Amino acid sequence: MFPACRYSLQARKCIRALKVVQAEHVAPQVYSTRCSSSTVPRITTHYTVYPRDKDPRWEGVEMERFADEADVVIVGGGPAGLSAAIRLKQLANQHEKELRVCVVEKASQIGAHTLSGACLEATALNELIPDWKERGAPLNTPVTEDKFSILTEKYRIPVPILPGLPMNNHGNYLVRLGNFVRWLGEQAEELGVELYPGYAAAEVLFHEDGSVKGIATNDVGIGKDGSPKDVFERGMELHAKVTLFGEGCHGHLAKQLYKQFNLRENCEPQTYAIGLKELWVIDEKKWRPGRAEHSVGWPLNRNTYGGSFLYHLNEGEPLVALGFVVGLDYTNPYLSPFREFQRWKHHPSLMSTLEGGNRIAYGARALNEGGFQSIPKLTFPGGMLIGCSPHTQWETNEYSLGLDSAQLKPAKDCAPIEYPKPDGKISFDLLSSVALSGTNHEHDQPPHLTLKDDSVPVAQNLAVYDGPEQRFCPAGVYEYVPLETGDGMRLQINAQNCVHCKTCDIKDPSQNINWVVPEGSGGPAYNGM
Repeated sequence: MFPACRYSLQARKCIRALKVVQAEHVAPQVYSTRCSSSTVPRITTHYTVYPRDKDPRWEGVEMERFADEADVVIVGGGPAGLSAAIRLKQLANQHEKELRVCVVEKASQIGAHTLSGACLEATALNELIPDWKERGAPLNTPVTEDKFSILTEKYRIPVPILPGLPMNNHGNYLVRLGNFVRWLGEQAEELGVELYPGYAAAEVLFHEDGSVKGIATNDVGIGKDGSPKDVFERGMELHAKVTLFGEGCHGHLAKQLYKQFNLRENCEPQTYAIGLKELWVIDEKKWRPGRAEHSVGWPLNRNTYGGSFLYHLNEGEPLVALGFVVGLDYTNPYLSPFREFQRWKHHPSLMSTLEGGNRIAYGARALNEGGFQSIPKLTFPGGMLIGCSPHTQWETNEYSLGLDSAQLKPAKDCAPIEYPKPDGKISFDLLSSVALSGTNHEHDQPPHLTLKDDSVPVAQNLAVYDGPEQRFCPAGVYEYVPLETGDGMRLQINAQNCVHCKTCDIKDPSQNINWVVPEGSGGPAYNGM
């Protein structure tokens, strides 16, 4: 039923490492960053847009994919994926059954792409791993103090927190979620779960009857111009009786599954926000371990949804996690979530905490904001959606226009926003921030931020909305630069900067951007975010 498995995943890791070594001794090849057509500069070179079977450069290239089989394959090594893997192995061991569970994770290490506040409510953890304290789970900071406030430009208005309200976090824990996820991975491996970080699931595989068969990992060794390099290697197929998709918010495979199985037929459209986060080491005299602070209001206006958090962590040093959330249904194309975040830190109530401190980390991630009414059907033949993955939006040209991407007004109808220049002490520029995320991608590969139509950015987004992607992206991936001929502008995609937040795939007013996985292990290298 399944093709012969010539290599196990472990063996393929060794083969890939050898090919990398070989590549270091091959003369470097220079690939064009873009190709020119008669009208529009070519930006997208990815095979999902330009099929390889029509490209003469791929003639004669071996395209066989080797396959392996498991009982359960889980896409995504986050909290949901690892918890599912742990519970499956617990049940298998309890019933003395052999069950092969494989988790594929696009990050180079488990937890390296995980970013959250995070305030953790421990009920599910108590059920999953009752002895988590004895096992050394990194839950070091129980919440001891809650503060909630409304901010004006100069003042903080405290709001009382009554028992039973959502902002009452007593009994919860302030955590660095990446560290917690790494610990979950260790617990999973102890139970026999096979973890494969650095392997990005790029494609859903289907049986002839339409049910999900498994996934294929992405091909590697493709040049920036879309041609095969000497070290090209086909991805591997992983077949399973059941495949669980836990990709996180706005997963690119989940988007395919919604259409394939019409999973959103009976639910409301999803809505989103973008969350931006930093870690700071502050003056110990200002440190209050266990304090959780939340706020709404300034610098956002009354028509823009958002808020902030400031968590004092007990991690052996005076560490705070702070973040800012902006709803992606905002209407002004001149708004920059990143620059709103930097401006927020200059509020007097924040300045008093951060002054004299040192910023050590930065990152960003899209968030689901829709409620129960936005949850789609979770199951389908051969698989299931888990975690934040069951949340994505319809295409705006096919369905309801009540989506985040459809909310932007034309630039001519909006006032430009003047942001203060960063001072380099409390607020910072974008590129120095991205540097703190540890983000890295192989430069010589097709940009994984693909465009359905290369002409749309200039003709539509720049012309109508003044290029909002250069402001809503929290990593400086998109910028408009002059054409070499000097008679216009073109979109430049700096894919190496991408922190995998998915905001562009959500907020693009033309819904022309399709985020796909880059080569495995590319992306941010968060350390306990």
